[in-house]
Amino acid sequence: MNLVFLSPHFPPNMYLYCQRLREAGVTVLGLADAAYDGLRPELREALTEYYRVDDLHDDAALIRAVGHFTHRYGKIDRIESLNEYWLETDARLRTEFNVPGIRAERIDRIKRKSAMKRVFERAGVRVARGRVIRTAPAARQFIDQVGYPVVAKPDIGVGAARTYRIANETDLEAFLGDRPPIDYFMEEFLEGTLLSYDGLVDRDGRVVFDSSLVYGVTVLDSVRGADMYYWIEREIADDLREVGRRVIDAFEVRERPFHFEFFRLDDGDLAALEVNMRQPGGPTVDLWNWANDIDFYRAWAEVVARGTTEVRTARPFYTLWAGRRTGRSYALSHDEVLGEFGPLLIHHDGIDDVFSAAMGNYGYVLRGPELEPLVAAAHRIQAKAA
Repeated sequence: MNLVFLSPHFPPNMYLYCQRLREAGVTVLGLADAAYDGLRPELREALTEYYRVDDLHDDAALIRAVGHFTHRYGKIDRIESLNEYWLETDARLRTEFNVPGIRAERIDRIKRKSAMKRVFERAGVRVARGRVIRTAPAARQFIDQVGYPVVAKPDIGVGAARTYRIANETDLEAFLGDRPPIDYFMEEFLEGTLLSYDGLVDRDGRVVFDSSLVYGVTVLDSVRGADMYYWIEREIADDLREVGRRVIDAFEVRERPFHFEFFRLDDGDLAALEVNMRQPGGPTVDLWNWANDIDFYRAWAEVVARGTTEVRTARPFYTLWAGRRTGRSYALSHDEVLGEFGPLLIHHDGIDDVFSAAMGNYGYVLRGPELEPLVAAAHRIQAKAA
């Protein structure tokens, strides 16, 4: 099997997917804009060949690169990045070279929030009322229908970047004057707990691994300055799994990791927020591994190489991630955090700048069989200095 991996060097943990693919017998062909000598040694060893382009946004250069790989190694069997930013590029290249997977004609419904909502509705999944907004009169008409507050976000966008919570006319005027010239999706504001249904689907559409994370702070609040913490649940609620499986069927997910976000509303019901056809960002895959004592990187590689995998998920632990921000004064120093929570801490590290707006600049991972001590530790870690 020949697999072209776009941007195998970034985010930094991508090299582990390449390693596991190589171990599974896949010919891994790297394609990116970074200098070969700058790649970490483990990644260089995992790649059969690496092709550097000046700009990964240059489709003509990418087509030449994949054509080069085809000439040297034969038909390309898979093209993948596992990266939200490159999903459309992956799809265009798959279409160009007749490679299985998500193609260009299907990309809109997994990139545009407005198109996602239509798929949710056809699957019978509850959603917030929403509409694409291109003009001020359209925004006001929608708000007249649903009332304040509303949320406005790019119809195509990742996380909470350039997202607005609009609670009154002043906020609306600020949004209309500040928003970039792109399609925005406006929807009614839902109160509830933000959580996800995540996992891995094999080639036949069978869920071979699933998980759920719960946000202690919403991504929107984190981007606006709150310190983020979230955790991996030990048990997945039956209704979340049932709705999540319906979404998998509705979007015809195959041979992919997935990350579906929902609100658990005050009435106990679930409302779908959005789908992401890739694993959650940041350190979440590692939290999965620590929570379950598994190797998700290997599981994905086996699904690609062999069609399926066996993952044992006894879920013996909760894992929780708590972030802090540079320049903010905290009650505990870093050394005091290590001293006080050493038995619970299994990892701590800096966060790459691309994730820091939502997650902070430094994070601590805690693990244990009970959730309450981990949440209490997170609150203590994030407590501000007096």
